[in-house]
Amino acid sequence: MKKKRGLLWGIFFCLLLLGCGSGQKEQEAISEKEEAKIQIGLSFDTFVVERWLRDRDVFVSTAQSLGAEVNVQNANGNIEEQISQIEYFIKKKMDVIAIVAIDGDMLVDVVKKARNSGIKVICYDRLIMNAGADLYISFDNERVGELMGEALIEALPEGGNILTIYGSKMDHNVTQVSAGLQNALRESKLHVVYSNYCDNWLAELAFDAVNEGLAQNDDIVGMMCGNDALASQAIKALSEHRMAGKVVVVGQDADLSACQRIVEGTQEMTVFKPVDALASKAAQLAVALARGEILEMEDMQTISDGENEIPYYSIEPIAVTAENIDEVIIDSGFHQREDVYLNVAR
Repeated sequence: MKKKRGLLWGIFFCLLLLGCGSGQKEQEAISEKEEAKIQIGLSFDTFVVERWLRDRDVFVSTAQSLGAEVNVQNANGNIEEQISQIEYFIKKKMDVIAIVAIDGDMLVDVVKKARNSGIKVICYDRLIMNAGADLYISFDNERVGELMGEALIEALPEGGNILTIYGSKMDHNVTQVSAGLQNALRESKLHVVYSNYCDNWLAELAFDAVNEGLAQNDDIVGMMCGNDALASQAIKALSEHRMAGKVVVVGQDADLSACQRIVEGTQEMTVFKPVDALASKAAQLAVALARGEILEMEDMQTISDGENEIPYYSIEPIAVTAENIDEVIIDSGFHQREDVYLNVAR
């Protein structure tokens, strides 16, 4: 009887050990599978600008659908914080780091460090000069400036004085947008009588800039704003001078508030940049880079970062006015009709 009992206990312990071994191997297999997942670091300038939240969500969901994991960091407009976050990504041995740069000049060294560590680097929406990144993906920013200039010319065929309120001087996109605007205005009757920049794209600085510009010359007919957030504060300043709706204002990003202003009549146009397409494509290309795939240059061009020719994927922007806002913004699902026309009787 004792022998039988001992035999039963022996069988029980063997089964227990086998079960534990099987469970341990299963857990190890799961851990190895998790470790094998592509790791992407995504560093944002800030989430103050409305569109960046949308970029983040689409990028993350697309990357996850392709089997990658994304670590999102927000620097809140602090360049030292962004450098620290990228250093963290390097330490964590990310496969790819995508960066929405606060100040490209300040990020050159850390980007080079990442690449020297074998990590692929994507300049997302803003080009980092002289860093030799693996990819730059953005909209055609010169075309953005041209669309703004064309909208001002169309709305103001008789010409007149205009103000230009740009975003951060450290943002290479600003240089490109400015070049596009100047190209469009070159043969027009419009004259820039005041220009200013808003550090870190802080919208409240646009309010002060417009007031300063009007103090120098209040005989203006139009205004170009670097984005719709700046336009919101610029129009607030115009309102205090009882000029809102009388001065033609253009911006970019198709923020909901800007679309509302367009149908209300206080903003002439915004440049719609299909961020869903940009973020989705950026995530796809990030995964491709992580897998060591060669990028299909048929769909791309190259751009100089000052020292290197790097792959550049560009998406065309679209001018949005009251005439096509339903088709471009509402029919595409970017914003809902009831939200766009919230303050307008239909």
